[in-house]
Amino acid sequence: LGTQVEVILEYYGICFLLVLPLHRLSAYQLGLIAAATALVLPQVRSSLLSVAPNLLDPVFNLMVNGYYPAVTWVPFLIAGMAIARLNLNTLAAHWRLGLAGVALAVLGHGGSLLALSSRALTETSLWWSDVDGAFEPSKSSFIVKSSWIAAPHSETTLSIVGSTGCAMIILAACMLAVDALPRLRKLVWPIIAVGSMSLTAYVLHIAGIAYLMKINIFKDESLSTLFGFVVVISTFAVLWLRVFQRGPMEVLMGRVADLARHIR
Repeated sequence: LGTQVEVILEYYGICFLLVLPLHRLSAYQLGLIAAATALVLPQVRSSLLSVAPNLLDPVFNLMVNGYYPAVTWVPFLIAGMAIARLNLNTLAAHWRLGLAGVALAVLGHGGSLLALSSRALTETSLWWSDVDGAFEPSKSSFIVKSSWIAAPHSETTLSIVGSTGCAMIILAACMLAVDALPRLRKLVWPIIAVGSMSLTAYVLHIAGIAYLMKINIFKDESLSTLFGFVVVISTFAVLWLRVFQRGPMEVLMGRVADLARHIR
């Protein structure tokens, strides 16, 4: 659509295909596989990139060299599958999930900080701080090659571990908040509605950006644009769920996913 957005959907498609054979496994088994893939696959990706750094094959791009390479995003999906297998209906389970998330976040991001504390890092290693030139190869080659970085999109083991931990903390915090304040659920219903149809919201977001760019009124750093997207998509989600149980894209994907029932 010409939005210059790095759309993740095709990468998700590959990841879903890769994890499809695991859909019958238990939470424990999935947890072990998530840990193993988080440990091994970033090293596999690094090795492949060292051999063929400029290979333009579409499959290689989706699997290894793209913006969301499947080989290092699959561990997130497997970890999510493991969490989905857990019994999260009790307050104690919510606390355990949160504490496990804290442990992983400390291990990932804290481990990276500790490992790199003795190295001669430049300020450009903190590329998320918008330092000029942070992506220039001459200045950031150390970052790209280092297996100890836990920055966003660094595709390393510590990054995967730390990010998974942060996701678990957020999930647990949301459940604990509702546990403490049951009425909060009604107040945050628009957020819940959007979350229940995240794929639809994502597609609408991209389509909305494309339309606004077409009529030359899109401002990518404008708070008014952000607020507009939040209001429009939240309103759509709330109204849709008053009539239907799932979002339109979720219904479509659900029918495709039903094919997994035929796998033996």
